[in-house]
Amino acid sequence: MGLTNNDILKKLRVAHKLRDTDIVAICALVDFKVSKGELGALFRNEAHEKYVECGDQILRNFLNGLVIHLRGPMPKKGEKK
Repeated sequence: MGLTNNDILKKLRVAHKLRDTDIVAICALVDFKVSKGELGALFRNEAHEKYVECGDQILRNFLNGLVIHLRGPMPKKGEKK
């Protein structure tokens, strides 16, 4: 079986040394609100009763926010860096 969205999120968290507050701030860059409690449910073991699967929307918004966090915002059309 391949990687789940939860696995991808966990691996990115470790690779970039992100804390829950960092992930909340990164999601806020794309106007996506996520709480620390929701993140805790995403990072739990699959066997845990409070485990929640990471949906495509959460992962997509996190990845878009991570791009902005690492590269900076895209310049507007006709504007130079």
